[in-house]
Amino acid sequence: MDEIREIMEQQGVSRALLDEIEAFRRKSGVDSACADRVQVPELPFYGREIFEMAAHALLEGENILLTGTKATGKNMLAENLAWLFGRPLYNISFHVSTDAASLVGTDTFRNNEVTLRTGPVWEAAAHGGFAVLDEVNMARNDAVSVLHAALDYRRVLDVPGYGRRPLHEATRFIGTMNYGYAGTRELNEALVSRFLVIEMPAVTEETIYRITARLFPDMKKEAERQCAGLFLDLQTKAANHEISTRPLDMRGLIGALRTVRGGLSPRPAIRMGIVNKTFDPFERELVEDIIATRIPEAWTAADFFEG
Repeated sequence: MDEIREIMEQQGVSRALLDEIEAFRRKSGVDSACADRVQVPELPFYGREIFEMAAHALLEGENILLTGTKATGKNMLAENLAWLFGRPLYNISFHVSTDAASLVGTDTFRNNEVTLRTGPVWEAAAHGGFAVLDEVNMARNDAVSVLHAALDYRRVLDVPGYGRRPLHEATRFIGTMNYGYAGTRELNEALVSRFLVIEMPAVTEETIYRITARLFPDMKKEAERQCAGLFLDLQTKAANHEISTRPLDMRGLIGALRTVRGGLSPRPAIRMGIVNKTFDPFERELVEDIIATRIPEAWTAADFFEG
């Protein structure tokens, strides 16, 4: 935690706020059964104002909904918050078939009796976890309605046949949603009213440099500059609706750079990580043209990394 805290302090995050988070962490213990869920995030979150808004909301017992376009660091922020607050993290990926049973639990037969096989929301409620409701706008309204009593002042799960489960005092819910994904829908007003909503800003050049410097310290400066420019070019094209958000994939870019560091030529690597994320031939050609302006075909792994 010390390293992540230090990075937050370097970004100008209030020390008083970080001390409050530390006090919360000390006050709220973690059950040994779920201690393995308190995990160090792969990357620190970069964005002082957004972090401070989220942290203040969680300290006051509120749940937060992170909204915005793709590749704005919503899950990265959730992971950093869970780590700094010292909470076990439960990730629930929503889809059109998500139902109440997959969230809270379902009947199972054990020791000659019917018992509840608990779901991730029940576990988060029991152990004081941070439950990340990922792509919450992909779920049916009747599925998430089971969470209404947990998300408001009642802070309780009421499961027919199994009674009421009051939420652990440290339990929080962090919803995430992207705009424009296939299968998404508008969240109903009753659900949105139970969150404080944070609009995530687009990734900046400075943030990309920080990410690549942390993950790839041996990356050459020119390659780093061109990769940052490439991502920003894709971001601008997507914002202007010239291409879809499919190729705008930070995970894909990071994966491509890892394969380049392993010896693969940059263009095939970036084709796997970015270009092939779109299945429209015309769009793929547009993305290839954008990449061609940044990454010469003749470049090799030696042009990207030292040694």
